[in-house]
Amino acid sequence: MLLAIPFLLLIPLVAMQFTNEVNWSLLDFLVMGILLLGAGLAGEVVLRMVKKTDYRFLLLFVILLLFLLIWAELAVGIFGTPFAGS
Repeated sequence: MLLAIPFLLLIPLVAMQFTNEVNWSLLDFLVMGILLLGAGLAGEVVLRMVKKTDYRFLLLFVILLLFLLIWAELAVGIFGTPFAGS
């Protein structure tokens, strides 16, 4: 998991070299790295600690949903919080 995060962060880094549509700062990379690490570690804890399959799927779905909602809020501000990137 720890090796997957830098490779995922390489996607916007490479895209920044070819287009002006992707314009991430160092803070953007740091925040996304922390977000990916937090979601990955939370998923790992669920997989190791929760034995019942139904609860596993439910908790993993909640983690994924929270990850996507936070990501969308930081990217475009769907909820209008002060943390929105728009």
